[in-house]
Amino acid sequence: MPHRPSREVEALVAGRHGDPFAFLGMHKASAGVYVRAMLPDAERMAVIDTATGEIVAQGERIHPASQWLANESAHVASEAAGHDLHCFQAWRRMDEILLANFMVFHDLVREEQYDLWIGDEAWELDYYLHENPEQKRAPYAWLTDFVGWLPMPDGGEREAFLTADYNAEMIEHIARYPRLRDRAIFVGAPEDIVADRFGPNLPPIREWTEAHYDFSGYITGFDPRALGDREALRAKLGYAPNEKVCIVTVGGSGVGAHLLRRVIAAYPAAKALVPALRMIVVAGPRIDPATLAAHDGLEVRAYVHELYRHLAACDLAVVQGGLTTCMELTANRRPFLYFPLRHHFEQNFHVRHRLERYGAGRLMDFDRSQPEHIAAAIAQEIGREVDYRPVDAGGAARAAASIGELL
Repeated sequence: MPHRPSREVEALVAGRHGDPFAFLGMHKASAGVYVRAMLPDAERMAVIDTATGEIVAQGERIHPASQWLANESAHVASEAAGHDLHCFQAWRRMDEILLANFMVFHDLVREEQYDLWIGDEAWELDYYLHENPEQKRAPYAWLTDFVGWLPMPDGGEREAFLTADYNAEMIEHIARYPRLRDRAIFVGAPEDIVADRFGPNLPPIREWTEAHYDFSGYITGFDPRALGDREALRAKLGYAPNEKVCIVTVGGSGVGAHLLRRVIAAYPAAKALVPALRMIVVAGPRIDPATLAAHDGLEVRAYVHELYRHLAACDLAVVQGGLTTCMELTANRRPFLYFPLRHHFEQNFHVRHRLERYGAGRLMDFDRSQPEHIAAAIAQEIGREVDYRPVDAGGAARAAASIGELL
């Protein structure tokens, strides 16, 4: 069954909470400051720093049914150990979560009418629709930026068999119901697809994807040209011309804590090599900043509003191997070090292949990168002029035009 919302949320919705503002409003927690608001008719919400007038956080309206979704992030964190996340095996062990979340969607669209369904890597939606095609009630657009489960080398024959079996099932789904997806959009270009096969006696991934997908080009979520002059952007964000700004971020999960600690340990040596270094570590929502070591001159923030603007302004970024952040840095032509999670097939194969095609980023091995090695890499890469392949800015428009034809 889907997870129930907290009793406090239920009490607020029912109008029987004894002290609403003990729950709503701004509160401090170990991970920083958070704000809860109940604004049923609002389309957007913003949090403004009264001292500066700057928007420090904002959110868009989400459907109330979201409160019933089972937590995937907690499962992923429970599957991680150090800088290691066996993505495929973690996926295999979350069937209950995926089914519960599909049922939330299933019940919602049964009760409310929608003109279009968009599944942005909504794997549970895509899988269970193909298993139950009679449940489709509206035009359906599917988007993804990778295709194909791939085995890690140390997984042996067993993992190679399992990934091929998962791929074969997906291929069979599409062959059996070729029109269930009204649009299948690959967020990238054919060259971004790995050259591997889906498995023994299965087709090459690129060849099959070209036959079954349209290609939008990459979608950054912002137009780098709209950011304007980089020096002006740096000044607006509070970065001095003589500073060498290094942003360290691992996204929204708690899996990156070990990388943050390793980079923080490298800070004193990096500062000695680059005296103008200003390092900003973004802990994110699931890593408590208080658990990270402190150094004079090192900044640790729980949250940075519109982080992509800071990444565009920085002189170097240190990140995991997630595609979104790496491609934001590539589009903005900023140097970066990236550390793929061990056993994360997408980061180690799909993302790495795409970044190599763009000539972007410096691949780092976490196990072989002690603090002194990271410090040396920071000194070598910070402020370096890059020669990346340009990122096509038309991806969002092409995807929107294709999806718009379904309305």
